[in-house]
Amino acid sequence: MESPVFNQSLARCRILVVEDEYFIADDMAKALEKLGAEVVGPAADQEKALALLSSAELIDAAVLDINLRGATVFPIADILIEQGVPFVFATGYAPASVPPVYAGIPRWEKPFNPGDLVRSLPKLVREAQ
Repeated sequence: MESPVFNQSLARCRILVVEDEYFIADDMAKALEKLGAEVVGPAADQEKALALLSSAELIDAAVLDINLRGATVFPIADILIEQGVPFVFATGYAPASVPPVYAGIPRWEKPFNPGDLVRSLPKLVREAQ
């Protein structure tokens, strides 16, 4: 059982989920909500993710699948970098397939446990503050 302090670690944090696999996105959203986060999305494609980013609402962190139905998530990653929003890549791609500009971005290899992934986000959010 997780401690109450740990459960509050994502309280009031808005986390963007960009994932085109419905069940993975749903599992991530549920795991984030258990930690007190407000899930933005999930967005299954670039268009929806860009629309969510262009809203006036702030994003505290994001989880990005690299391949979105044949398109890459890199335009969304670029915006997040520009805005200073921390994020992780959740992907099955090998590290060599990620452009060098994103070498410093944490990667979670699929398949993974969504709970483990979201439990790593509080540290990412704290480091960005």
